Amino acid sequence: MQTANNQPGKSRLDIRFPFFIKAPMVLLGLYLLFYILVLLQDIFVPICFALLLAILLNPLVNTFNKFRLPRVLSIGMAILLAILAFGGLITFLSVQFASFSDLAPQLSKRSTEIFAELQSWAQNTFGLSLKKQSTMISELFEKSKEYIGSSLSTLASVLSTFILLPIYVFLILYYKPMFINFFYEVFDYVHGEQVSEVLTETKSAIQSYILGLLIEMLIVAALNATALLIIGVKYAILLGVVGAILNVIPYVGGLIAIALPVLISMVTKDPLNYTTPLVIIAAYIVIQFIDNNIIVPRVVSSKVEVNAFVSIVIVLLGGALWGISGMFLSIPFVAILKIIFDRVNELKPWGMLLGTKMNPDFSAKKSIDLDDIKEE
Repeated sequence: MQTANNQPGKSRLDIRFPFFIKAPMVLLGLYLLFYILVLLQDIFVPICFALLLAILLNPLVNTFNKFRLPRVLSIGMAILLAILAFGGLITFLSVQFASFSDLAPQLSKRSTEIFAELQSWAQNTFGLSLKKQSTMISELFEKSKEYIGSSLSTLASVLSTFILLPIYVFLILYYKPMFINFFYEVFDYVHGEQVSEVLTETKSAIQSYILGLLIEMLIVAALNATALLIIGVKYAILLGVVGAILNVIPYVGGLIAIALPVLISMVTKDPLNYTTPLVIIAAYIVIQFIDNNIIVPRVVSSKVEVNAFVSIVIVLLGGALWGISGMFLSIPFVAILKIIFDRVNELKPWGMLLGTKMNPDFSAKKSIDLDDIKEE
């Protein structure tokens, strides 16, 4: 008889630890991993953003190196160009917001009128007294204090991230050869070809993703601003650009991008009517359709595709883990995981689960097997 230790196709780990023991160990490990990620959020978030930016700026650094510039100077020039581009965007938004602030008294007055009309409508429609409505609003405000506090802390962490970001990007680009050698040493040079494929595809996927997002942002900003100008909404350019930036946040950002011009139109239009908000919603739905079905597949497409279900779940998990930063970082890092899963035999089923392509031959074979079983 063949002993358990000599059973083919089973490792010693499978024999030594049954599933009911391994499963809690895996869950405990995942819990500790996510606990550490939340606990050290202020450290990991800037490093993750710096890693993405370093991969994006790497071709620019290589271009400068071709002119035989010192490596430090090449990295510094690439980072300086990135800072100038970001500074130009901030300057443009600041000028637009400055003109927007002139409308603050009118916005405050109109908001008060709209709130009074909504209170009257709620009282006549649902029979809610003004006192009851005030109590409900107070309770809602108390519940939202925690969310506002967390949002402010997130904003503070984002500002600190921008301070550390150039330093991290510079160091990652400067020590890039050392990091690459580290991966080859860890996974042994015997697997050098696989390591090289993973690193190359990861770099290509992230560069394609980020560059595609920037191009998509410009196109969506132009479409948003044009639509709002045609409709006659004030501050159309500002709202169009802000909407395009929010659109970068998967799924959630698009909803906020629609809400902003709708609120502005309800406040600035006189008298209160629902025609303009409905037209704005219709225009943004058309833009979202163009974005999702034409722009994203052709512009943001990369070598790695993550299916819609996994994208939604991972964005929500990223938001629960690291807030807005986690929502943005979730997609590229899942793409990296898929690249790794597709290169490791034991993890290939997980790579298939994350991807968009299904194996029709496998599905057909399974259905035939099931039919055979039913006939028997």
